[in-house]
Amino acid sequence: MSKTPDPNGNHRPEQTEEPVPSRITRFLRVVEWLGNALPHPVTLFALFALSVVLFSGLMGALGVAVPDPRPEGAAGRAADGMIRVVSLLNAEGFRRIVQNLVTNFTSFVPLGTVLVAMLGVGVAERSGLLTAAVRAMVLNASPSMVTVTIVFAAVLSNTASEMGYVVLVPLAAMIYYSLGRHPLAGLAAGFAGVSGGYSANLLVGTVDPLLAGITQEAARLIAPEYLVDATANWFFMIGSTFVVVLVVSLISLKIVEPALGPYDRSQAKLVADDMSSMEGLSDTERRGLRYAGLAALLMVGLIALLVVPEGAVLRNPETGAIKGSPFLRGFVAIIFVFFLVPGITYGAVVGTMRSDRDVIDAMAGAMSTLGLYMVLVFFAAQFVAFFSWTNLGAVTAVTGAEFLTSIGLTGPLVFVFFILMCGFVNLMLGSASAQWAVTAPIFVPMLMLLGYSPEVIQAAYRIGDSTTNIITPMMSYFGLIMAFAARYVPKAGIGTLISMMLPYSVALLVCWTAFFFLWVFVLGLPVGPASPTYFAP
Repeated sequence: MSKTPDPNGNHRPEQTEEPVPSRITRFLRVVEWLGNALPHPVTLFALFALSVVLFSGLMGALGVAVPDPRPEGAAGRAADGMIRVVSLLNAEGFRRIVQNLVTNFTSFVPLGTVLVAMLGVGVAERSGLLTAAVRAMVLNASPSMVTVTIVFAAVLSNTASEMGYVVLVPLAAMIYYSLGRHPLAGLAAGFAGVSGGYSANLLVGTVDPLLAGITQEAARLIAPEYLVDATANWFFMIGSTFVVVLVVSLISLKIVEPALGPYDRSQAKLVADDMSSMEGLSDTERRGLRYAGLAALLMVGLIALLVVPEGAVLRNPETGAIKGSPFLRGFVAIIFVFFLVPGITYGAVVGTMRSDRDVIDAMAGAMSTLGLYMVLVFFAAQFVAFFSWTNLGAVTAVTGAEFLTSIGLTGPLVFVFFILMCGFVNLMLGSASAQWAVTAPIFVPMLMLLGYSPEVIQAAYRIGDSTTNIITPMMSYFGLIMAFAARYVPKAGIGTLISMMLPYSVALLVCWTAFFFLWVFVLGLPVGPASPTYFAP
């Protein structure tokens, strides 16, 4: 708004038209509004659990039932071949809720698996090993390969929870700034690798046992004895790593960085701590990395010795195969040890782990960051248990499968709609565990009844969940990324970040979905060790 003189010489404000927002901007504003309108995920699960109790009472009173598609004699199949809604809105249901409230929580598979894995990851993180490894990888990259190296390191960094957001994203911006390139281009590449490629990795991380546990609980609505391993998507995630690195690097170099144009360095508002992240590794840190690497190699050799030979300790004692073996069933223990031993080794060399007290403090620190997660899991566990007890999940799955069959949508094309649906829900419910805990009890049984395995369904979900992380303000680290961007472009807002990340999101969604179809349905490759593609109801 400017001022112009009127005929009397007085200045009056001149109205200027506000720019009309684009359709994409309006859509994203609606998404942000809807996301803000949702209650906290903990409240959401509490409301869902209560809704299941009330709805089961209504459906039970109406006598809702569907034919059980499982063969006669299958575990959990009623004698008359029908699945009936069981009401919890009565005395018997109330007694069941009261008696099982604690065991619903303590027996919820994702709880223990995540806690155990984080004990080891916490030591590796507190010792400084993970930060040093990322710095060594990125700071030593040649200028011509810096983008690819940043993205590759970003994808690997999500093994260790939030480290990628806290360490690598600001480091990537600083590296670009030091090279005379636009720092937001580096920030975007790092953010896209960490969050857009959240499910891709060469290693099994803390999110894998979390999702596998939720998938297993959902699969048991149809197959009560079904087991889903933490390694269920490992092969597909390894392949996805290179797809994500290629796509994100090309989008960075060909679209995002040219669009940002030259950078005005006078905008930067940096402090000493920002510049310190560019310091190279000390001799002690390099020595620590060498010893930690040797410890990791020894761990790999020991694990191979316990798995590879015929009759090895961690093979299936009944069949001698890897499928169904303690190695796969207990992979969370492998994650724990694999991070613990190199973490302690590195800490002992650099001086961050001087005694058992330091190791214990690191583990306790990791646990202290999971308080909100445990509160969330308590209510999520009740929702999943109530959903199972009432048979609402099975009834919904059978009804949904019958509908998809009636319209002819039973082939692989169903996964396109499933991935798009997961991506859209993720715009408003940014937590991977929260979203999967809500959607898995419905869609895992439904797609199982169409003949697809829980492992393949989970792999498809992870594509939708990852690719829209980078364009939703509901993502828990979105505000932190905004703060990093403001160091270099003080006027940067939500629209700046979303418009910058949108090309990554679209490209990843298209290319990763195409890769999924190529991997699963064209090449017929398994998504993980001993992971079937199809399920026979």
